[in-house]
Amino acid sequence: MPRETEPRSAVEARFAEVFAHLGLLSAYARRRGARDPDAIAAEAMAIAWRRLADVPRDDPRPWLIATARNLVLADRRRHAATLQDLEGVDPAAPPEVPTLELDHELEIALATLSETDREALLLIAWEDLTPSAAAASLGISPAAFRVRLHRARRRLLYELETRRQRTQLNPAWSGNDL
Repeated sequence: MPRETEPRSAVEARFAEVFAHLGLLSAYARRRGARDPDAIAAEAMAIAWRRLADVPRDDPRPWLIATARNLVLADRRRHAATLQDLEGVDPAAPPEVPTLELDHELEIALATLSETDREALLLIAWEDLTPSAAAASLGISPAAFRVRLHRARRRLLYELETRRQRTQLNPAWSGNDL
C-alpha cells in the first residue's frame, strides 16, 4: 500500500466517525424548528469535512451541535428578513416551538420557558450530552451551564407544579390558553 493513501484513508475513517452523527444533527435541527432539518445536518457535515482538524476527536457531538445550532439560527434570521417584506407579519416574533411528542403537560410547561432554558434542558435530556459537552456546544463555561441548567430545572418544576395546582383547583382548566 503506498504511503500517500494512508493519510487519506485515515482522514476518511476520521470523517466516517464524525458522519455517524448525521442523524443526531437532523433530529436536533428538527426539534429546534428548522424549516429544512436535513439541509442543516448536511451543511453541518460539509463544514465538519472542511474543518475536520477542528472537530474534537474524543466527542464530536458538542462541536457538531454548536455548528447545527448556528446554522438553525442563521436560517431563522434569513427567514425573518424575508418575512419583513410581507405586510402584516411580525418578524420579531419568536419562532414557534416545535412539537416534541412529550407528555402534554410537560410540553406546555416547556413552551412557557425561554428559549435559553429549553435549550439547556433539551441538550441534557434529549441530546444526551453531559453538562460539560452541552456547555461546549453553547460556547459557555461548564460552571455557567450548570447554573443555567439548575435555574431552567427550577423554572420547569415551578411551571409543572403551578399547572398541577390549577388543574386540581379547577379540573376544567387545561392551561392551553396560556
